[in-house]
Amino acid sequence: MTTVLAPIAGAAIGLAAVPDPVFSQAMVGPGTAIDPLREPVEAVAPIDGTIVKLHPHAYVVVGDDGRGVLVHLGIDTVQLKGEGFRLLAAEGDRVGAGQPVVAWDPAAVEAGGRSPVCPVVALDAVAGSVGEVAEGRVSAGDPLFEWS
Repeated sequence: MTTVLAPIAGAAIGLAAVPDPVFSQAMVGPGTAIDPLREPVEAVAPIDGTIVKLHPHAYVVVGDDGRGVLVHLGIDTVQLKGEGFRLLAAEGDRVGAGQPVVAWDPAAVEAGGRSPVCPVVALDAVAGSVGEVAEGRVSAGDPLFEWS
């Protein structure tokens, strides 16, 4: 069992509410999404592990058990080419759950016409393996879902 923590504060809204079919239809994997508070924040690691992919707008942390969790900061934010994001860690870094990875401003993303909603996905997980999904308000570091 892996407890995946909220990488940012906001409202847990579920993947179905994400305005992107790749996430809303769980094509990448099961999980949930957070509608962030509209203030500059540091997105944190959702689990203990190693950062295997790190882009300004998204990152993947893989735990010692081989399970990877994707955090995607906003929708279509790859188009920003890193503008408005600041890396606080590097690919290959070992991180603890709750350790800051990327600083960004959801309000600035939204002001630019993009959704700041953040999918948090259990990569390559089978349907039904994610449970106890948080609903409503969450703080960074709160349990977000259980991956069995």
